[in-house]
Amino acid sequence: MTNSSDILIVGGGLNGPALALACANAGLTVTIIDKINTAKLSSDTFDGRGYALSLSSQRLLKAIGVWDAVKSNAQPILDVKVTDGKAGDGPAPFMLEFDHAETDDGPVGFMVEDRFLRVALLSALAAHPHITQIEATVTAQTSDAATAQVTLDDGTVLTSPLIIGCDGRTSGTALRAGIGRTGWGYDQTALVCAIAHEKPHNGCAHQYFMPAGPLAILPLPGNKSSIVWTEKTKAAAEIQALSDADYLEVLRPIFGDFLGEIALAGKRFTYPLNLTLANAFAAPRVALVGDAAHGMHPIAGQGLNAGFKDVGALSEVIVEAHRRGEDIGRIDVLERYQQWRRFDVASQAVMTDGFNKLFSNNNPILRLGRDIGMGIVNALPTVRRAAMREAAGVSGDLPKLMQGKPL
Repeated sequence: MTNSSDILIVGGGLNGPALALACANAGLTVTIIDKINTAKLSSDTFDGRGYALSLSSQRLLKAIGVWDAVKSNAQPILDVKVTDGKAGDGPAPFMLEFDHAETDDGPVGFMVEDRFLRVALLSALAAHPHITQIEATVTAQTSDAATAQVTLDDGTVLTSPLIIGCDGRTSGTALRAGIGRTGWGYDQTALVCAIAHEKPHNGCAHQYFMPAGPLAILPLPGNKSSIVWTEKTKAAAEIQALSDADYLEVLRPIFGDFLGEIALAGKRFTYPLNLTLANAFAAPRVALVGDAAHGMHPIAGQGLNAGFKDVGALSEVIVEAHRRGEDIGRIDVLERYQQWRRFDVASQAVMTDGFNKLFSNNNPILRLGRDIGMGIVNALPTVRRAAMREAAGVSGDLPKLMQGKPL
C-alpha cells in the first residue's frame, strides 16, 4: 500500500510536531512517523524535565497555535545571573546579569515542563485535519528526480516530494541520504533533575561555571527549579548511581543554600554531552532539523531553541516555494534553508565549544580573564542589552514564526 502527502516527517520529539503544525497550518498535508506511542503520554505526572524556551521560541509556539495550551504552566524567566564559581556563595566579584526590565521585548524566555509542551504539541497534531500520525519505524528510504519514498517496518510504502529528518543525533534519515557527521565528545555528562526549594526563585535563572562544567538552575512554576549539572563522565556515572539521599548530599554543597532547603522532585536523568554537526542540512528531497542537523553543548541553553529556529526557517522556505508552484523537494529550494541556517548553527557550535573549553577548568589565569570579561560586559549597558537580546533569540535574521508572524 502506498500513501502520499506533501511532506513526510521522520521522528517526533518536539521539533517534528512543531514543523508539522507550521506546514499544515499553511495548507500542506503532512505525515509524521514516530515509533513512540503518543497515546500513552500524559501531563499528569511530573518527571522533572523542562525546557528553557527563548522569547522567539515562545513566539513561534504562539504562531503555530500551541502556546495558549501551555502558558498557564510556563514560568517567565525575568532575570539571568551568570557567574564563575560555586553556587550559593553570593555575588561573585564579576557577574553578568540580564534583567528583562532593561528591554521592551518582555521576559528573556520561559521555562516549560516537558509534560505540558509535549502533550500540547501532540494534541494539536491529533486535532489537525491536514496531519496524519503513524506509529512505526522507517526501514528504508529512496528518492529520484520526482519523488521520495520511505518503507515502514510493516512493509507500508509512503511517498512524498520531501522527507524531513527530525530523528535525533543518530539520524537514520541523514544516514540513508548519505549525509555524514562531524563532531567530538566532551567527556562530560549532564545530570538533569528538578528540585523543590524553600525560598522563591523570583523568576531568576542562574548559571555557575564550575571546574567540571556549568551548573544551570532554571526556575519552574512554584518553588521548583530545573537543574542541569555538568560533571566529568566518570564522576557523573558515580553520582547517578547513588540513592536519592546521597545524590542530594553531593548536590547541596555545589548548589549552596541561597534557596533554602532543597529536595528532589521527579526523576533523575543523564545525557552524555558532545558536539555533532551534519555535514549538510539538505540533500535532494531530504532536509534535516534539530538534533538530526546539529547537537551542541547545553552551556548556552540553545539546543531546543536552535531546533525551533530550524522549524521556522524550513517551514517558511517550504511554504513560500509551494505558493510559487515550485517543487518543494528540489535541492535548489532546500539549499535556501541550508544557507539560512548552516552558518548560524556553525557559529553557535563554535561559540558553545569555545565557552565550554574556556570555562570548564580551574586555571587561575583563564578564570581571571573570563571574570574580567564578564565584568566588562556587565558594565556596558549597550553591550549587555545586545547580549540579552541574543539570549532571548530576538536578534539576527529571524524566520517569520519566530517574530510571531504567520506564514
